[in-house]
Amino acid sequence: MNKRPERDFTVSVCQPFFLEGTVRRGKTHGVLLMHGFTGTIAHMRMVGEALNRQGFTVMGINLPGHATDMDDMARKSWQDWLNAAKDAFLTLKEKCDCVSVAGLSMGGCLSLIIGEQMQPTAIAPISAPMGTQLPLWLASLTRPVLPTIWWKTRDGDFCPVVNEYDYGYPGFRNSCTRHLARLIKLARRDLHAVTCPVLVVQSHGDETIIPQSADIILRGVSSVRKGVLWLDDAPHVCTITQEAERIAAAIGDHFRWAEDNE
Repeated sequence: MNKRPERDFTVSVCQPFFLEGTVRRGKTHGVLLMHGFTGTIAHMRMVGEALNRQGFTVMGINLPGHATDMDDMARKSWQDWLNAAKDAFLTLKEKCDCVSVAGLSMGGCLSLIIGEQMQPTAIAPISAPMGTQLPLWLASLTRPVLPTIWWKTRDGDFCPVVNEYDYGYPGFRNSCTRHLARLIKLARRDLHAVTCPVLVVQSHGDETIIPQSADIILRGVSSVRKGVLWLDDAPHVCTITQEAERIAAAIGDHFRWAEDNE
């Protein structure tokens, strides 16, 4: 199997960012963006810049152990990732009147947990797994003989990613699997506690998560306003494809509606 290439995480697109927005109807609306498991905030940069052009203040973070090296990631836990997400949310809440959250994959699970626990204005989980096509328990069983799992090279034939933003680890230490599984379990267990507006973004072409993830989220949350943006052929990391502008437009409309009706 061809492994993905190593990347240089010192480049500017991998760095956390804060993009100041504008005042709308006397309010500032902040958006916290989070990447996924083994990724970096570069995966959310295109969406973040598009949201900022719409007037939102946008904060993008790298979760602990990401944008460094795989061994550093293996020293972190699901608690570290969740605490970093909550801290970033509170930081943004000090600066803005409204705060909404969008996250990719594991970041989508973190956005759901913030929705369950911290009363954001709205959330938009993107490619958020309520289960994975390769069961995580099966991956954990292989840990003694397979200490590192490598991602396969992306198949860009049907929906090419923008390589300029495709920064993440080529794999991960198998010991990290249980932490991802714990976050998925937490997010799914307490979906009923989400009452803020929810927009789920998912692709029919997602090769990583179980296809029914969006339906599980929408059935589980208690939100009055909830919906889904279905993409046709985009891969799991849909935020660095030609769909990025469409995703940002839908999320922006969703967040503005939530602001106006908060």
